[in-house]
Amino acid sequence: MTLARTTAATFDVVIIGAGPAGMAAAIAAQQRGLRYVVLEQAALVNSLLHYPTDMIFFTTPDLMEIGGLPFVSPHEKPTRQEALKYYRRVADAFALDIRFDEPVTSLSVDAAGVFHVGSQPRGGAPVVRAASAVIVASGAYDLPNRLGIPGEDLPHVSHFYKEPHLHYRRRVVIVGGKNSAAESALDLYRNSAAAVTIVHRHAALGDSIKYWVKPDIENRITEGSIAARFNTRVVEITPTDVVVEGPAGREELPADFVYLLTGYRSDTSLLRSVGAKVDDAEGAPVLNGDTFESTVKNLFVIGAAVAGKQSGKIFIENGRFHGEVAIREIAGRT
Repeated sequence: MTLARTTAATFDVVIIGAGPAGMAAAIAAQQRGLRYVVLEQAALVNSLLHYPTDMIFFTTPDLMEIGGLPFVSPHEKPTRQEALKYYRRVADAFALDIRFDEPVTSLSVDAAGVFHVGSQPRGGAPVVRAASAVIVASGAYDLPNRLGIPGEDLPHVSHFYKEPHLHYRRRVVIVGGKNSAAESALDLYRNSAAAVTIVHRHAALGDSIKYWVKPDIENRITEGSIAARFNTRVVEITPTDVVVEGPAGREELPADFVYLLTGYRSDTSLLRSVGAKVDDAEGAPVLNGDTFESTVKNLFVIGAAVAGKQSGKIFIENGRFHGEVAIREIAGRT
């Protein structure tokens, strides 16, 4: 199907992604009287849906606030469920124009500098919207870092850990050595009676593990409650085992479930499609550090999408400010 494209911009800015950073950008655009729309491929704050069901955030509620709307919690550190409820309340309070289940499928810019953003609403015809500026706030948790090994796509293998009950008295292998791996292993050990083995390619767990989690997981490994294979890499996953190679040579670890918690990265395909420069080594867009503008004029990148492969460097508490910066620059030009 060929879609007609307008020659003049219909929107001042199209925001791609309805996570905390994208929502903050939408609020800023609304407050400055800009014509905007938010296109979200799935649900509100969709990245949070990938987090473990009973997750507790590292930060405090006030550092997750956007739009000046208070995040009230009885806990020092809020839960995932509280965060989901809070961001729903923000979207309602500001009546944000968010189009859910509408993934962006294409991005182009014409000779006049007008962007054309193609999207595919679920159950509807493709849409192309014209805009003077585009903000990419697509996050960094939809694309896991794959190992590229046989068996990675088997049904009992996942890159996202949710909750422990399914694994009651099962054998679980976790690949990774940072926060996600450590916290998932502890959750399974304490709440499902699972036999857990951590496989990590380095000699020890990562130094970036939360300060209250690191001694806990290290003590469980030392006492043997959680097994670990360090300096070890996974070479294959079968329906019944995880095949690894390490200091002891080749070994087959029995596994009913396998979690490949090896990190995530942002999707740079839209940026590349319009010629925006991306650091290939880091997988991160090349940006103006003061405005978050890419090497393509009026194309901005905010939130976790800024970090490329190093997604752990951008959290809600610092990424929530990016949108206001980008919108201020856009509003000044408009």
